[in-house]
Amino acid sequence: MRTPHRVDTQHLPQDRSEQPRDHSGQPRNPYDELGALDDGPLEETPLADFLGEDAERRDEREPQWSPPDHRRGGRRRRNRFAGLPLAMKAVVGLVVLAAFVALADRWALLYAEHRAADTLKDRLDLAAAPEVEIGGFPFLTQLADKRLESVKVTVPDVAADRVSLARVSATAHDIRLDADGLTSVRGAHIPRFDGDVLLSFEDLNRELGASQVTFTGEGRDRVRARGTLPVAGHDLRLRAEARIQRQGERGIATEIGGMRLDIGDLATYRPGTRPAEGLHLTAKGTADLARQTRKAKALLSVPAIVQRMGVPEATVREALADDGKLAELTGSPKFARQAERLNLIDLALDNPEVLRRLGLDPNLLDELSGLTRPVLADRLALAFELPKPEQGDVRLDDVRVEEDGIRVRVSGSGLTVGS
Repeated sequence: MRTPHRVDTQHLPQDRSEQPRDHSGQPRNPYDELGALDDGPLEETPLADFLGEDAERRDEREPQWSPPDHRRGGRRRRNRFAGLPLAMKAVVGLVVLAAFVALADRWALLYAEHRAADTLKDRLDLAAAPEVEIGGFPFLTQLADKRLESVKVTVPDVAADRVSLARVSATAHDIRLDADGLTSVRGAHIPRFDGDVLLSFEDLNRELGASQVTFTGEGRDRVRARGTLPVAGHDLRLRAEARIQRQGERGIATEIGGMRLDIGDLATYRPGTRPAEGLHLTAKGTADLARQTRKAKALLSVPAIVQRMGVPEATVREALADDGKLAELTGSPKFARQAERLNLIDLALDNPEVLRRLGLDPNLLDELSGLTRPVLADRLALAFELPKPEQGDVRLDDVRVEEDGIRVRVSGSGLTVGS
């Protein structure tokens, strides 16, 4: 239940003489004044006057709404730039001008490099245009002075005798031009230059090894060759070493050593006429003689072989008559050493049947007899020589074996290109 509102009469004026009175002299009832506030529309009351005055003040303080103008920011930027000091505008202009000048200089540089590459390709009869890099900045001032700080030229795949040079790179310094402008360069004088030549093992494997021999570096000045070499229908394992050294001022030479051809595990051929060279049984080949009676008897049945091995005739007769004596003879270390020193090439023509019983093809031995050291070394030669220029000097400074190939340092002076 809602409790009725109680009027606190303690704070009402108790002295009726002090209460306000109306125009007839009767005391004024305050509740009548409150009721009068409810008579008539709101805009005619004092509260409406108060609120209206406050609303007018708010209207004066708040600006009238309007749609946003997105172009206002752009005008502000232009206005701020327009307000920059004159010195700042000059700096900005110089920066822009420098950028255009640098762009023009780079364009002229690229054009000159392209023209130089085409000219070198035609004059050197190259399969492809070389890479040309002109050093120094700016280029246009160098061209106006007819002097270039440096020019680097890289030519790939250059033919040199039997092999191809993977890359020839040279840098010329302080070049003096014979020119009337960018498009009328007639020639150049090169006081000095330096560079290097790379003979890659990949090219050697393709051109000399025919995919059967692989060249790898071994130390600072040695190259190792490993692979197979076809001889009389047999693929023989090839092993050789080449020592790289300078030859004169413009060439390199190779000294082939350690050459050997392995005929399976039976014999090894080393080209040459010295006692250790020729065709010799391997340790495994001589050990087979002690286990295979047929091979041992075939070898001891040839007087020339017995004589060269130094076996007494009485011992040979006992061994041929008794298999026990034969095994004792062929199994001794002395017999193994004597058999390994025996050069089978000397016996190939006179005793082809005996060699066949040992497992050697007589046709193979005929081919090996013609495969001399010079012939085999020529097949593995890595030598080449730089061309001699018409003017100036070109020389080799250093030859070094690296992981990817043979690198040769070159230098020169007094070269003239063109007129």
